[in-house]
Amino acid sequence: MVSDGSADAELRTMLDQFAVGRLQAAYGDAVSRQAWDEVAAMFAPHCAVHLDLRDANTRTITGGEAMAAFIAASIERFEFFEFALLNSVVEIAPSGDEATGRLYMWELRQDRETDRWSNAYGLYRDRYQRRDGHWLFAERCYSSLARTDPDGDGMLVFPIPGD
Repeated sequence: MVSDGSADAELRTMLDQFAVGRLQAAYGDAVSRQAWDEVAAMFAPHCAVHLDLRDANTRTITGGEAMAAFIAASIERFEFFEFALLNSVVEIAPSGDEATGRLYMWELRQDRETDRWSNAYGLYRDRYQRRDGHWLFAERCYSSLARTDPDGDGMLVFPIPGD
């Protein structure tokens, strides 16, 4: 029996989707454990991370070390912090060395000073790149979707941004 290669291509795509999913899960795990060296290593050297926290200030952070330092400073005030992946989709480019995806996430947090619990929900729209046989974040665009309001009376909810 002669294979036309389509089954091999489909298997390769599935393996790449699985590998990118492992990168996403490893990111959530490393952020939750505050393993900043591991977080930094998940980013391509000049990866830009665009953050839209829906507070009228959009910022861009470049590089894994800068991103790890930013997250570390942002969650320092929390006695408890966990980054949970809710859902994700990944599309592998025909080249096989690039991919795009969306990752929906939830942060569970407890403030060290007040013991107050809060939640934050967000969406990452990512570009991934295979380098030296490993998948890395090549670009990330984060948008807040909802978070506990500052008074603790409910949630601030934002529309899902378009692609």
